[in-house]
Formats: sequence, structure tokens, C-alpha cells
Amino acid sequence: MEQRKLYRTIENITKAAPNFNSTEELLVYVLNEINKNEEINIMGGRIWKLNEARDGYNLIEQFGDVEKIEKNYEQKVEGTPSFKDIGRYRTIITKETDKYLITKGIFRYSASGVGERYKIKKENEVYFLYEYLIAINGKKLDDAFLYTLNIISTTLSSIIRTKKIERKAKLNLAELEKASEIQKSILPDHAFTFQNYEIFGISLPEQIVGGDFFDYISTPDDYKLCVAIGDAASKGISAAAQALYVSGALKMGVGYDINETSLIGKISNLVNETFPNERFVTLFFCELYRDSKGLCVYINAGHNSPYFYNSKTDSLEELTATGPVLGPTPNQKYNTDSMYINKGDMLLLYTDGIVEAANKKFEFYGDDRLKECLIKNKSRSPKDICEIIIQDVQRFSARGKYSDDKTLVVIKRVK
Repeated sequence: MEQRKLYRTIENITKAAPNFNSTEELLVYVLNEINKNEEINIMGGRIWKLNEARDGYNLIEQFGDVEKIEKNYEQKVEGTPSFKDIGRYRTIITKETDKYLITKGIFRYSASGVGERYKIKKENEVYFLYEYLIAINGKKLDDAFLYTLNIISTTLSSIIRTKKIERKAKLNLAELEKASEIQKSILPDHAFTFQNYEIFGISLPEQIVGGDFFDYISTPDDYKLCVAIGDAASKGISAAAQALYVSGALKMGVGYDINETSLIGKISNLVNETFPNERFVTLFFCELYRDSKGLCVYINAGHNSPYFYNSKTDSLEELTATGPVLGPTPNQKYNTDSMYINKGDMLLLYTDGIVEAANKKFEFYGDDRLKECLIKNKSRSPKDICEIIIQDVQRFSARGKYSDDKTLVVIKRVK
């Protein structure tokens, strides 16, 4: 399943869902939705919960065409190596070893951990177990399926943890205000001029603090400018902390003039090591050079595809992902792509809070409205374009029940 569609699918499932009273209700709802999704294409699925003794998993829900398993069926951790493998790798594909489950027609499956990850110490052994497991039988269990399930479980864990963090955050608004001031202090000035380019950016957190960020970073010798926009998957103060961390790492890496692919790979590893592994960040990072041809080299780490407006052809091109989102797994690889920006050309960078702003009917603002607004105002300055789009989005979603952080950056070559 294509990265951006996958990320949006899970986000949309959560946004459309009612207010769940328990984590189990959330998992059941999402697994039902996944079961209906033809792109993911599964035959059956099960949700398992770690017992209080943390020595086994009990079945709490089952879906699909597989023969029914007895209610609350328990599998012990000892004797089931896959449980410890999931604790280590989060998501695996493996053969079924439980004789009873094999009689139910389960021979090979993919499973992923969701929720809290507990450290278990037993005699001379240390291992990890997740609070919940999602196990799925698919018609095609391969690396692409493994990646899909990994992102699904990562997003669900982020939602679960975010709810816990936000409940605590509401009890300490004074600290949130301080965090907001810190976050505002690291964002650059809205307007920036570099070589033949005019740039303008704006970020509006939905809560006191948010997970969106953008930045303009010059190299020490000022021969290139790096422009970044990112979105942390979680919400509120936890997302803000992650956004600050990635923004700071980018500044440090550019300061040392580290190769672009190496820099993004290192930051992804840092996110994986430093933060709980149920969180991730999408990032678009580009380099503009002091040359007459307008070379732009970029990496899109699972971020919403920016739009490149070509003034000669009066057309828009999407800059799709060149690598995965930052953080879920270590040692991820990233590729660069490039283009030439001529006079009158533009880049529009944005986060999903723009296109997924919803009205009272829960209709999204969407890509088509965004593209139409950009084309309609193509002759205006980056500042005007940003303000017009933000105002249009705010009008559209004024009576909507859901809203998210909104960030825009417009880069325009003016000479």
C-alpha cells in the first residue's frame, strides 16, 4: 500500500471513529476497517492482550474467514518464540507453532505489537513484550505487507500513548504555555530571501503546542539553503518534543555539512533510539543552491507530496516519497531526487492538517482545493499565497469537529 495513502488511511480511520472508552474498542474498530480494505487484502485477523502476569496472551477478538477460536484462548510466552521476536522487532512474518491454532487453519501469519512495550526480566534473560498483538492472515505475506502492518501498529500505538499524554498535559497548562514559547522561539521568521528565491512559511498549532515544524537552514559558507517541513505523528506536547528534536538535529547536521542522505538516515536512527518506538516523523527536506540553473535536491521521507508549479507548462507535479518516514525501524535507506527551478516556478510544502481540515459534514479540504487555490494565485508573492490558502482552509473548516496543526511553506523563484 502506497505510503501516503497508508498514513492517511489510518489517520482517517481514527478521525472518523467515535470517542472510544477503551483501547480494546479502538483496536477492534480499526481491525474491522482494515479487514474491509481491499488494498491491504487480508483473510483474517486476531487481537491478543498480554495477561496480568505477563506470561501469556489471551485472544480478545477475531475477524475474517478463519475458523473460530475459543473465547479467551491463551498462548503462553514460554514455548512461543514469536512473542519475544515481536517484542524485539515489533512486526514479523512467521509460521504458526500452536497445534490448536493450526487445526483452525492458521499456518502462516504476520503479527505486530501495539501499545506499551514492557521490559521482562526472568532469570538470566531480558526480553520485551507488547501490551497488545495484532495477528493477520493475508493472501500475500511479503516485505510490503510487513511494512504496511508495521506502520499500522506504529500509528495505533502513537494514538494510544498520545491520549495518555494529553490527559496528563491538561493538568498542567502552565507548563504547556512554556513549551509553546520554546517552540515558537525555534521557528524561523516567516519570510526569507535566498539568491533568486523568495520564501514564506507559517505554522498554526491546533493545540497550545503541535507536532508540525518548518525551518530554513543556511550552510556556514552560505552556498546553499536547506528548507525543511515535518510532522510528528503524535499530538500535543509529545509531538512538539519530537519536532524540536528533529529540527535541532537538522540544524546540527547542516552545520557540519553532512551529506543529505546520510543526514536523514542518521536522524531517523536517532528518532528510533531516542523516542518510544511507536512514534515517527514525516519530513520533506530540500537544498537550494547559489547557481543560475536553479538546482534543487530533495528527500521526501514519507511526507505529504509537495507541489512543484512549472510556470512554462502551467502545470503541477507531485514530489512523491523517496524514502520511508523517520523512526519506525533502524538503518532505513533514503534516496534523493532533483529538479531545476526556473523563474516563476514554485514549490508548495504543506502538512496534512491543510488537506485534511474537515467541515461539519466531515468532508476534507483535499488536494484538489489546495491545487486550485495555488494555481489561482500563482502570480502572487509567497506571503500572499500562504495567507490566502490558510484563510481558505480556515473558512472551509470553521464549523468542523476535527482539526490538526497546519503548516505551509512556499518557495518561489522570482528572478
